Amino acid sequence: MASVLICDDAMFMRASIRKMVEAEGFQVLAEAGDGAECISSYQIYHPDLVLMDITMPDMDGITATKKIMEIDQNAKIIIVSALGLQEKVFEAITAGAKDFVVKPFTQETLIQCMKKYV
Repeated sequence: MASVLICDDAMFMRASIRKMVEAEGFQVLAEAGDGAECISSYQIYHPDLVLMDITMPDMDGITATKKIMEIDQNAKIIIVSALGLQEKVFEAITAGAKDFVVKPFTQETLIQCMKKYV
């Protein structure tokens, strides 16, 4: 199955997402706690999918999304955030994200979204 990079500043959220995606057969290559770490991990691992939070320290997910898209225009990034405001969704999609999943979410919702892009 596809490989995944999880980017979220909350360790419990990374662990929760990891559990959900691994239960469905996805391989988690790495986790990152901020945007800069996410970019670095992307360059090392080249995952099939990136699950990206918006609100993170040092560099937010929208900025990180833009930078990853500069590195790889074929990157598949799904924003996973509690910030479901229409302007944030639009900003994320404009930055290059393929989709947006609003927290809290179910495993089924997340997996269905991920399967659209792999």
